[in-house]
Parts: sequence; C-alpha cells; structure tokens
Amino acid sequence: MLEKLQIVEQRFDEVSDLIVQPDIISDQKRYIQLNKEYKELSLLVEKIKMYKTSLSNLKEAESLLKVEKDSEMITMAKMEIDSINIELPKLEEEIKLMLIPKDPDDSKNVVIEIRAGTGGDEASIFAGDLYRMYTKFCQSKNWVVSDMDSSIGTVGGFKEVIFEVSGEDVYGILKYESGVHRVQRVPQTETQGRVHTSAATVMVLPEAEEFDISIDMNEVRIDYFCSSGPGGQSVNTTYSAVRLTHEPTGIVAQCQDQKSQHKNKEKALKVLRSRLYELELSKKLASDSEKRNSLVSSGDRSAKIRTYNYPQGRVTDHRIGLTLYDLQNFVNGDINKMIDELQLFQNTEKLKEAGEVI
Repeated sequence: MLEKLQIVEQRFDEVSDLIVQPDIISDQKRYIQLNKEYKELSLLVEKIKMYKTSLSNLKEAESLLKVEKDSEMITMAKMEIDSINIELPKLEEEIKLMLIPKDPDDSKNVVIEIRAGTGGDEASIFAGDLYRMYTKFCQSKNWVVSDMDSSIGTVGGFKEVIFEVSGEDVYGILKYESGVHRVQRVPQTETQGRVHTSAATVMVLPEAEEFDISIDMNEVRIDYFCSSGPGGQSVNTTYSAVRLTHEPTGIVAQCQDQKSQHKNKEKALKVLRSRLYELELSKKLASDSEKRNSLVSSGDRSAKIRTYNYPQGRVTDHRIGLTLYDLQNFVNGDINKMIDELQLFQNTEKLKEAGEVI
C-alpha cells in the first residue's frame, strides 16, 4: 500500500507544478481538469501524511518499549501503541476509499426532470411533492435551484417540471435519485378511502459544459412561441419561449421560465446539452459491465427504485432494501439518511472490487 501512496504523492507534486504553467493556464479545459484533480489529491495527500505520521509514531513507541526501564514511560508507550493500532485501520479504510477512482461527473451541477407517470391527477400531485422535497433538500445544502420549464397538472402539481441545481458535488449526491418513484396513499378525490398507487419518474442529468459535449447549431432547429405559464402579460403575449430540437437524435429541450428570449434559449441549450451528454453516458454505462450490474449507479429510468407508503408512514428504497419510518420528514426534504446509506452501499461495493488492487 505504501508504494501506491508514493505514486499518489508523486502525482500530486506533478499536478502542483502543472497548474502554474502558462500553457496549461491558457488551456481552459485542461486547467479546470487539473484543478479538480489537485483538489481531490490534496485531500488524499493530507490523509496520507496522517497515516505516515501514525506509522512513524507506532515505530517509535515500539522501539521505546524495547529499551525503556521506567514503568511510567512503558505504560505511556503501551497506551500510545494501543491508540495507534485502533486509529490505523480506520485511516487505511479511508485512504482505500479515496484511492478508488471517482466518477468525474460527481462534482457537476445537475438538471433534474420530474414527470408524472401512471395515476392521472394523483401522479401530477406526487410529482409536485417530489419537486418540493428536492428543493427543500437543496436549500438545506445551500445549493441554488433554478426553474427551467414546467407543465402544471390539472388539479395541482406538475405533469412535468425541469430545474437546475448548482452547488458542490451535486451530481455525486443526487445521482442515486434517478428512476421511478411510487406513492401509495388515499387521493384527496377518493371518497371511499381506498389506497391508490401512482408513480413519477425522476431523471438526474449531470450538467454538461461546452467542452464536455459539442453541439453543431446547424443541426438544431429553433422554434419561438408564446409562454403558457404564469408570469404576467409580457410573458404570455411575446415569443419569448424557446424550443430546441436536435435533429440527428430527435431530442427536444424547451424553456419558457424567463421573460427574455435570449435567457430562455440559454437555459434550453443547457438542458439539451445535458440530455445529449446523458445519452452518451448511458452508452458508456451500457458497455461497462461493472457499472451496469450496480444496483445503485445504473440510473435505469424504467426501474422502480422507491415506494412512499403514506398509510404506514414509511419510505422504502428497493435497491438496498432500506425502509425508514419517517415519511413526513422525508418528503419535507430530510433525505440525508437515505442518500448516506446508498453512498455507503456503493462505496462498500467499490471497496470489494478494489480490494485485490489496493
């Protein structure tokens, strides 16, 4: 393991030198990539220093124990050895986890799309509940939420809602939310108190930068139309809404949230870029058997990942078999425990796979 750590330290020194080179600074794509790598490596190098210090202290305490005659000093040395022997395995596990290659998309912002599925009006209401759940969670993380497009349900909620979330490591935390979410409850319109089952689909797309995916605007059809949502007279009577159609793939993105046609086009382009990037990402995942077989990271949009059962006050994640009996707080944005457990499961699987290498 020490040989592996030495390679990490050498790479950190190399990146530290590279990011101050003028030719690297002038290459924006390369500079951003190296800065991300520097940030990740610096955390790992700090942990490696702690690990090496502990090993050095252990060696000194053991050497002292062999030659020391004073009983008090011997007791102190034994206490230090015991303490270090408890700490070292923890440090080793943390370092092993940090040595596993990270998903390069984890640090990206995201575009989240929530669509009502089976269940009619109740599905739209549930899509609205999920939207509020995620916005409250994002607020608790001090992330910025920006609405992009929406279609209001006939009795509330959304037939579809698309919004952007900006902050630190957003995709790395929210990527586990992609899939079909199912709700079991008595709808407000139900007169006989029967429990209905409805569903909504959530897609979490890593926001693509311009250098992540190149779009030939000659292949994009641009349509302008009048906004249909709230926003006042100026929104509804001017051609401010924008629809972009990527003709080679048929992927469509639109935005009518802003009064400015230019801003709507900018946001729609961001959605289009993210959808095209996600399409390429899906192809990579499909060809990568290791990721494809992972229950958590597959992001299969047709997979039922979670059930929200109101009569029993529980939420169950079917990928890891976890049930929490705290539904009210959960739908109010307190989803940290579920995400922590999903990350723990994924990290444990990665450690198993990396065990022979590290």
